Amino acid sequence: MSSLNDYIKFTLDIEDQNIIFSDYSNENINGKICKIYLAELIQPASPYCRSTNLKHNGHYVSNVRFITADASKPVTIRLRKQRVLCNDCLKRSMAQSNLVNKYCHISNVSKLKVLSALTEDRSMTSIAREHNLSVNTVQRVLESCSSKFYDDFDSLLEHLAFDEFKGVDKKLHFICLDGDTHKVIQILRTRFKPDILRYFYKFTPKARSMVKTVTMDLNCYYPLVARELFPNAQIVIDRFHMVQMLTRSFNIFRVQIMKQFNKQSREYKLLKSPWKLYLMKYDKLNKTTPYYDWHFKDYLTQEHVVLDGLECNKDLENTYWIMQDFMTAIQNKDEKKVIHLLHSKQAVGKQMHQTLLTFKRNYSGVLNGIASTYSNGCLEGVNRKIKQIERTAYGYRNFKHLLIRIRLEENIIKEKESNSYFLAA
Repeated sequence: MSSLNDYIKFTLDIEDQNIIFSDYSNENINGKICKIYLAELIQPASPYCRSTNLKHNGHYVSNVRFITADASKPVTIRLRKQRVLCNDCLKRSMAQSNLVNKYCHISNVSKLKVLSALTEDRSMTSIAREHNLSVNTVQRVLESCSSKFYDDFDSLLEHLAFDEFKGVDKKLHFICLDGDTHKVIQILRTRFKPDILRYFYKFTPKARSMVKTVTMDLNCYYPLVARELFPNAQIVIDRFHMVQMLTRSFNIFRVQIMKQFNKQSREYKLLKSPWKLYLMKYDKLNKTTPYYDWHFKDYLTQEHVVLDGLECNKDLENTYWIMQDFMTAIQNKDEKKVIHLLHSKQAVGKQMHQTLLTFKRNYSGVLNGIASTYSNGCLEGVNRKIKQIERTAYGYRNFKHLLIRIRLEENIIKEKESNSYFLAA
């Protein structure tokens, strides 16, 4: 008996001395061959008075699901828990173990394995199928981690990044990131100004005064929020969003000019087919080696195509060079050039004019974005991961589940913390 008990404990990696295994067998349960281990959980002392003067009062049989290497052969421990009556304190109790929590039939080891799988890019359905559990059980393990996420409202990081992403019901959620470590600080259900203010006002004034920079896109009310919440912070407009806004403005104006010409004309073809060349940096265009373009039935360089297309309209040409000069100034961090371009009086397209006005309204933020080393690049990377999480799960209906899953895949919970949580529960 002792050798069999030691062998099974070694096989299952169970160290509890109060569990004694007596036998094992294979049974057909719901069409599956399951491995059943028979064990008894003894109660050596009363949990109330620690007395060993006990009277046995039957058993409670619990079928505990255990981890297995082969999902087609589930492992179940048929655990007979002793019920005892203490002759000293006259209180009844039932034997308990770290193998499984009270009133639960899923082993803590199985929960830890599920939690480890939740940190990977996998759906909860596949995790449940692999561990022979229900999807609801996996969701309960996910929800059990919510208590680990709390905020310290007495301190706030020096460099923050604001953005939003599309989540539950295709709504936009607000996300805040640490600009140095790229860790998620908080995700809010909405991106509206009152909700952002309500959250950050929970921090003490001293904590909010510690913030030095807030990086953001060209959202109209983010600068207002940052100025109200963080009195000592500099607003930094992300460089990528500036370039994106410039290229989008030029592209819209190019399409408008293109539609003024006949579809069979050379001008239309110059503005239609090589549209990607207009969005490239002028320095990267091929200026020496001509290639045969079947649209024009001629050998042309990339530079030749772009310059010929710009000759179709003077305002289009001015808009193009404003865009190119702005992108070069951003790359070279030339603040004087940017200031000069913002005050340019050249005739440009309506969309580019609106873009320049937007830059003027965020004048200090644009200049800080050019001079600063911080950007929203890290935040765009996190948003890309979030999209992948949602795509794997075919979307989320529960915002809480999405939030915890993001935190888990960002490795917010360390393994030691998760181990201690399940064993203490």
